[in-house]
Amino acid sequence: QFVESDDDEELLFNIPFTGNVKLKGVIVMGEDDGTHPAEMRLFKNIPHMSFDDAAREPDQTFSLNRDLTGELEYPTKIARFSNVSHLSIHFPKNFGAETTKIFYIGLKGEWTEAHRHEVTICNYEASANPADHKLEQITPQTHFIS
Repeated sequence: QFVESDDDEELLFNIPFTGNVKLKGVIVMGEDDGTHPAEMRLFKNIPHMSFDDAAREPDQTFSLNRDLTGELEYPTKIARFSNVSHLSIHFPKNFGAETTKIFYIGLKGEWTEAHRHEVTICNYEASANPADHKLEQITPQTHFIS
């Protein structure tokens, strides 16, 4: 089984994660012909990325070699890919065929649970209104140190 592009050689994969990922490497397998992707561009944390968005500068670019067995691992810049919640992989070109075929994409890294905080609604006072802060009775106490 494989994924094949429709009209041209471009392919785009959007991969959402359920937590935060420290991405360390990527493996791409294709066929030993012109349909194997020749370039891979990685984008982090751009949900719902489209081909129009792929014109922007990627976080990292790789020139790919033909890999039929999944032995080639492309290491990522770990500092740049240490907190990934969504990964987009763009394959802009192949080795000369009209379409691109990919049989396997492997991701290597570490997953941690996402720390998502809900929105907190707060009211702040610019200056205190004493009428809002009435106390029943205040008994001043004095302590002497001798």
